[in-house]
Formats: sequence, C-alpha cells, structure tokens
Amino acid sequence: MGEKIIELKGVSAGYVKNRKNRKPQDEQLIIKDISLEIKEGHSVCLLGPNGCGKTTLLRVIAGMLPSYGEILLDGKNIHDLKRKEIASYISFFSQMSQVYFSYSVYETVMQGRYVHGSTFFSGAGAVDKEIVDETLEKLRLTDIADKQITTLSGGQLQRVMLARCIAQGSPVMILDEPMNHIDMKIQAELFDYLLEWRQKPVKMVGKREYKPTIIGVFHDINVARYLADEIAFISKGRILASGKKEEILTKELLERTYDFNVVEYLQRFNMQQLL
Repeated sequence: MGEKIIELKGVSAGYVKNRKNRKPQDEQLIIKDISLEIKEGHSVCLLGPNGCGKTTLLRVIAGMLPSYGEILLDGKNIHDLKRKEIASYISFFSQMSQVYFSYSVYETVMQGRYVHGSTFFSGAGAVDKEIVDETLEKLRLTDIADKQITTLSGGQLQRVMLARCIAQGSPVMILDEPMNHIDMKIQAELFDYLLEWRQKPVKMVGKREYKPTIIGVFHDINVARYLADEIAFISKGRILASGKKEEILTKELLERTYDFNVVEYLQRFNMQQLL
C-alpha cells in the first residue's frame, strides 16, 4: 500500500448565496487552504469539534460541493470529472437521515449500480442483479429485500445504506458519522462489515484493482482509533496535524483540537483509557 488515491492541494470551500464565479470571502469559508494526501488502501479518520468543517471536507472530496484549489482523484483533477465518474471511485455512507422515497430494500441497494450505466432499475443487467443479490445476502438483508425502507428500524436502514455503497463497487468509501443514532450492537455489526469490505480488492470496470480506502468522520475517538490507520485533526476549518495514529493521537493534540482535556474527561467517566 502507498499509492496516493486522493490528494488535496490548498483546498478551500464555503457557502455564498450567489456565487457568480466569485470565491467566498475568508470569513465565509468553512474549510481553508487544506492540503492532504490519502493513500490507497488506508483508512483515514478526521477528528475535530462540531462545526469545524469535517462534513464539508468530506462533501468536497466527493465532488458534492464546489471548492477552490486542486483535488486529484487517482491523478485526475476532480473538477474535470463528471459526477458519474467521481461516483465510480467514491461512495458516500452518511449518518441516518430522513427518507423521502419509499423504495424497497432491493431497489435502494440497486441504486448503487447506477454509476455503471444501468438505467433506473429496469435497465439493470445480470451482473448488476448478481452483485446486488450477493450484497444483500452478505449483509443479511435478503429476507427483507421486498420491504419498503420507510418501514425499517434505524439499524436495518443503515445496513441497507452500507449495502448500497458496497454494491456500488467504488474503491473509496466516505463515512460521515454513520454510527450516530444506532445502538452498540448494530455499530459493532457495521464495523465488522466495513473491516470485511477492506480485505478484498475492488475491481473497477475498465480499470485495475484498487485496495479499498476509507475516509471517515466519527464523534467517538476510540472508534476512530480502532478503525483508522491515519488521523487528521481539524479545527476552525484547517488541519492542525495529520499522520499515523500511533504517532499523532496524543494528549496535547487532542487538547489543542477540542480545547479541553479530552483524556481526563474519558478517564473521569471510566471510559476506555485512550493513551
């Protein structure tokens, strides 16, 4: 492992009511001048307080928000790529949100195959159907494949959304606090599925095999510590430090990032000792 799959160079992003090709003023920027390398096959977790820009950064990497600076995806400038091509590389697994359409579990997982040229549901080919069936079985969703997703529990819904990401067949998976609002048992199951997904190379259509890569945001520092190979600390829209978790997850950096004594807090409530 070691080839760069994503590289950010001086990336900034913000929100303005009327863009007209103008860059937001500095006070309107959510993330500011971020440079970061993400290596193929690695798991990188972003840590920082609420409102520091973590989710904005994830959405910028996924091409879901406009940005300034350079973002290279497998050596290609993301601003030159069409949405479908970006999605062939990157899937997005987010925290549970409101469901607007009552698709079945099967239809929802099949949506992941859209990036491979299938038209909505009716155009799915034999390969698409085989991949979706295998994914449903692997995540123990076959028995509820015909259920409408609006009838599912929170844990079931998150398994369906993870299944959609896996069926998508993209080598990079972005995780935006996907464990929020679900109980510990379901969290543990989702982690097991993610760890299993990381073990097998992903073969992109018309391209080589890629080592699965994860970019994630988690509130729980111990969860990030467990899943990550590398950590990036973010504060006020900027990266304070990044590197291997064994080297960078220190009491000092945690305190700088969160502006209080994190280790003392964890120990006070008899949580697992962090350091």
